[in-house]
Amino acid sequence: MGETSTYSRVLLKISGEALASGGGFGIDPKTIQELAKEIKEVVTETGVELAIVVGGGNIFRGIAGSARGMDRGTADYMGMLATVINALALQDAIEKHSLETRVQSAIEMRQVAEPYIRRRAIRHLEKGRVVIFAAGTGNPYFSTDTTAALRAAEISAEAILMAKNVDGVYDCDPVANPGAIKYEELAYIDVLNRSLEVMDSTAISLCMDNEIPLVVFGVDDSGNIKRAIRGEKIGTYVG
Repeated sequence: MGETSTYSRVLLKISGEALASGGGFGIDPKTIQELAKEIKEVVTETGVELAIVVGGGNIFRGIAGSARGMDRGTADYMGMLATVINALALQDAIEKHSLETRVQSAIEMRQVAEPYIRRRAIRHLEKGRVVIFAAGTGNPYFSTDTTAALRAAEISAEAILMAKNVDGVYDCDPVANPGAIKYEELAYIDVLNRSLEVMDSTAISLCMDNEIPLVVFGVDDSGNIKRAIRGEKIGTYVG
């Protein structure tokens, strides 16, 4: 282990939009390769056990489909399948950097991914493999944020690292409001009471109940994942 790490096991939550250049749609090859390279460096240099939950918003968002009149259950299952596409793309990119990975899907699809089995996931982590959790919880009406909180609790992750397109949590949208104030630290209950867009209320409640801290930071700045794992003050800490 070349560098010290504040955490021994973490869950990294990557938004689907972070895989698309400029926050658009689809998967940008350069973006995903840079992300995979950073993940490789983090694991090999710090020795941290790393699990990943990736969203699917760059391909399809279930809640958006529902808002346009689609059946919510159907729309959410489509969103889950979008996360599988992203998980496979991320797996391919990481393995090109000679780091072993496993994709575990909450929806059974044995030709492309293992079924999600908690004890198997933990064993993979112990062997130094990066485990990518796909297809959400396998149930409609639950977000990938809730998946991240649930899987983090199940594998006893010490923190959830939230890699987003913004560099932390603000009191309002920093894109629409240049004067938005960034928070350095927040309590879980403050996130709920102020309806801040960190995670949905189900996910935040799960983190609060299981005392899993969150570090919310910008994915665009190279090295931020490593900084978060080393315990440096970046983004916003929620705990």
